Amino acid sequence: MRIGVYICQVGSALADEAALEAVAHYAANLPQVESVRPLGSLPTIDPDALAEEIAAARLDAIVIAGDSPGFFKPAFTRAMALADADPEQVRLASFREHGGVTQDSSERAKSILACAVYGVPFPLAAVPKETRTNAATLVIGAGISGIQTALEIADAGKRVYLVERTGTIGGHMAMFDKTFPTLDCAACILTPKMVSVGQHEMIDLLTYSEVEAITGSPGAYKATVLRNARRVDEESCVACGICSDVCPVSVPSEFDAGIATRKAIYIPFPQAVPAAYLVDESACTYVQSNGKKCGACAKKCPKDCIDLDAHGDVLQIEIGNVVVATGYDVLDAHRIEQYGYGTHPNVLTALEFERLTNASGPTGGRIVLKTKRLNKRKKAEEWVFDPEGPSPRSVAIIHCVGSRDANFNAYCSRVCCMYSLKFAHLVKEKLPDATCYEFYIDMRAFGKGYDEFFQRIKAEGTFVMRGRSGTITEHDGQMIVRGEDIISDKMMEFPVDMVLLAVGLVPAARSDQLAWMLGIPRDEAGWFAEADYNADPTGTERGGVYVAGMCQAPKDIPDTVAQASAVAARVLKTIVTGKGVDSLESLSLEDIETRAKSLATV
Repeated sequence: MRIGVYICQVGSALADEAALEAVAHYAANLPQVESVRPLGSLPTIDPDALAEEIAAARLDAIVIAGDSPGFFKPAFTRAMALADADPEQVRLASFREHGGVTQDSSERAKSILACAVYGVPFPLAAVPKETRTNAATLVIGAGISGIQTALEIADAGKRVYLVERTGTIGGHMAMFDKTFPTLDCAACILTPKMVSVGQHEMIDLLTYSEVEAITGSPGAYKATVLRNARRVDEESCVACGICSDVCPVSVPSEFDAGIATRKAIYIPFPQAVPAAYLVDESACTYVQSNGKKCGACAKKCPKDCIDLDAHGDVLQIEIGNVVVATGYDVLDAHRIEQYGYGTHPNVLTALEFERLTNASGPTGGRIVLKTKRLNKRKKAEEWVFDPEGPSPRSVAIIHCVGSRDANFNAYCSRVCCMYSLKFAHLVKEKLPDATCYEFYIDMRAFGKGYDEFFQRIKAEGTFVMRGRSGTITEHDGQMIVRGEDIISDKMMEFPVDMVLLAVGLVPAARSDQLAWMLGIPRDEAGWFAEADYNADPTGTERGGVYVAGMCQAPKDIPDTVAQASAVAARVLKTIVTGKGVDSLESLSLEDIETRAKSLATV
C-alpha cells in the first residue's frame, strides 16, 4: 500500500516544533509511507484540493495523526471518496487516546503512529510482559469509590490496606443530604458500607494517614504510610464527647464546609468510622504551646484515652496493586468575583448548602439566612446560621460556576446540573412559598431518570432560565441577580435573598505529588490519566496502578461505584491468576513497532 501521513493538531498537545519534526521524520521512514505532511494546529482542510493530492500521489490509505485526529476525519474521508480511493482506509493515530499527549518525549507518539501505519490497534501492539503479583492491595482514599473497591476485594478474601488522610472514611458523599434523581438518603446508602469497612477482618483501615512513598515494581510494590497521631486511642474512646465539651478552642468545621465550628478535639460527624475523637494539632493549644497550656481534655477524659504528647508512626507495607481513589475538591468560589462570594453573606457554595439543608447539619435541616451575632471571644459581630433565623423568600441557583469557562475550567463538571435541580426541589419542599430561580447554560441531564427529574422540578414551580447569569449586586439590603434569558432574548433582574453557586469540581489537593510518586500521568486539567479512555478506562500507564471514581474525571455516584467495581474486578483477576502486567514505559518504541509489524502480517 501507498500511505500518506498527515499530522493535524486540535489543541496544544505535542505543539513543540522539535517533537513534531521528530515524529514526522520517523513517519517518513516507515515502510509504505509515501508522504508526510504536518498541517499545524486547526488547519482548514479543502476536501477537493486534498483529493487531487491523494490522486496525484496514488495513495491507498491515509493516517491522520494528532491529539484528536477524529476531528478531521470527515474531511479526509470525503477527499478519499472524491479521489476514487477507499474511504475506509482513513486511519487515526490518536496521541490523546493512547497517552501520547502526557509523555515528555515523542516516543509514545511515534509508536502510536507506527501502529496506525501497520493497521494494528495500539492496545494490541503495546502489551507489556507479565509480572508476579502480591495478593495484598493498597487503596488510597476512602470516599465511596475507595470504600466500594476495598469491600469488593476484601469480600473475596484478599487483604486490603485502605488509607484515608482525614479522620474518617466516607468522603464528600457523607456530607450530602439526598442523592439525585431518586432523592434517596445519602447516609442511608453510605453508612452501612462504612460500618462494613470498619468491621471487615480483611481490611486494615488507616485513617488520618498519608502515603509518603511507593517503591518497587508492578506486582511487588512497597508503600511507606505515615500514620499521624490522633492523640486519642481509637480502641478505648467511646465518643462520649466530654473532651470536646471542655475544649476552649473552636475552629471552622471541614465536614460542615465551614458554616459551623468544631472543637480542637473532635469527631468529624456522629456516624464517623472509626467512631473516635481526634486532636487537630494545628488548633490545639496544648500541642502548639509544647505542653505549657491547657490539656483540659486529657484531664477530663473518663477513659484516660487521650495522650496529647503522642507522635505519629511509619508503617511499611508490601502490596501488588495500588488503587487511586482520592476524589476531588470544589473550585474556590472566591476566584469568581462577579458573584460576590465572601462579600455577600448569603451567597453559598453547593457544599455549604448541602450541610445547611442536611438534618444532621448546624440548623437541623432548616434553610435559613445568615444573621449577625456577637462573638464574645472575638468581641466582634459575625455572620452565622442561626437555626431560629429567618428563611429566604427567594433563592437563585446559578449553574456552571467555574465550569465550561476558559478562564477557570474548560471542562464540564457533569454533576452540577443535577445537584442544582436537587437543590431546587429541596427549597420548594422545605419552603413551599419561596420563589426559586435556576440559571443554566445547557441542561446536561444525561443519566437514567435525569431528564424526568428536570421535568419534575419545572412542574414543582421552579423558574428555569437558559442563559448565563452575569453579576450579583446589592441594592437596599437585597441581592439582585442579573443574567440573560436567551429564550426570550433579554436581560433579566431578580431580587433574591439567597444565591447558591453550583461550583465546579477540580482535582484533589496534592494530586500532583501522588502522580509523581506513582509514576502516572495527569491530563491537561490535572485529573489522573487512564491508560485508554475507551479500552482501558481503569488502568494507568503504570502496571498494577488503577484509578477509580472522581480522581480520574468528574462523574456522579452511580458511575463512581461502577468504576470502583470494575477496578476491584481487575485487581482480583491479577490476584487469582497471580499474574499482572508491567508498565507501558517498559516497552520501547522498537518493541511496539516489532509487534505491530508481526500482527500486520497475520
